Amino acid sequence: MILDAKPDGASQGKLLQGKLLRVLDGEAVWPPPLWMMRQAGRYLPEYRALRAKAPDFLRFCYTPDMAVEATLQPIRRFGFDAAIIFSDILVVPDALGRTVHFVTGEGPRLEPIESIGAIDNLPLTPDWSCLTPTVEALGQARRMLDAETALLGFCGAPWTVATYMIAGRGTPDQAPARLFAYREPEAFARLIDRIVAVSADYLVAQFQAGADAVQIFDSWAGVLPPVDFERWCLEPIARLIGLVRAKLPDARIIGFPRGARLAGLNAAARRWTPAALSLDTTADLAAVRAALGASPALQGNLDPLALLAGGAAQEEATARLLDAGRTSRFIFNLGHGILPPTPIGHVERLVAQVRSA
Repeated sequence: MILDAKPDGASQGKLLQGKLLRVLDGEAVWPPPLWMMRQAGRYLPEYRALRAKAPDFLRFCYTPDMAVEATLQPIRRFGFDAAIIFSDILVVPDALGRTVHFVTGEGPRLEPIESIGAIDNLPLTPDWSCLTPTVEALGQARRMLDAETALLGFCGAPWTVATYMIAGRGTPDQAPARLFAYREPEAFARLIDRIVAVSADYLVAQFQAGADAVQIFDSWAGVLPPVDFERWCLEPIARLIGLVRAKLPDARIIGFPRGARLAGLNAAARRWTPAALSLDTTADLAAVRAALGASPALQGNLDPLALLAGGAAQEEATARLLDAGRTSRFIFNLGHGILPPTPIGHVERLVAQVRSA
């Protein structure tokens, strides 16, 4: 739900009563809390109308009033248990001086890193004008949401952010970053270190602005072989979480190592001690729960294509997930972001099915 004004002290004290935060804090809740990755996006007509008012996507992200409106639109329409602030993981490289822009229909473009010198010349202090708009939007959104609706912040994981910084764009298998890491591992480690430091400060600022929890998106973790998964995914995120919790010991953090296999998810649960692990579409929720035990909470992992298909396929896939998550700490979500062509009616049916479980 959305309020017209900032909650008073009594309402703020009830933030832990929201279903999603109760799950993150150790309680099994049924029916489970529900939100969707990319829930503020192109499948919503109101989002498309809002996006048309911005000169470009990055300017959209950097305008707090617009970011707040995009954040709140799916809450108004569907009453999800969490709002996730509208922004992009690439605000961090933008803050590090690697100019970012978005090409319609093609995605992000950055000034690629092609040499060790480009890494060593990254600024020691990020440009906070690229990060402050998201922090401001979080504060505004928290004042407008009721105590039952959690507010999530986020950042990209160091490995995933680095892949875009090296290649200057998304690539099918992130070969440019993988090759750079093989050829120049020490320089690549310095790049990871810079991203870790900036991301930690950024997440702390998000918590201080009003985020109840944050999610770390490692969208390209699944392309790494086991040794590199340890070096470039597990270890940097562990350091990032450690830096955040050094300042905010009770910080609720959701990890999303997309594409990680069961051994990797096991290692992530041990190394990160996250409040929750988010599972991608390929993970078997029941098998992951059996391997990890009662902790952490698991989030996921309906196939976005099943939601796009709708009908019996959607309902059967949803029912299977609900059955798998019924006896444990579970947050219903997708295995990745909602697809733009997804009909509104399919989302409405999903919400009704989960709420009535």
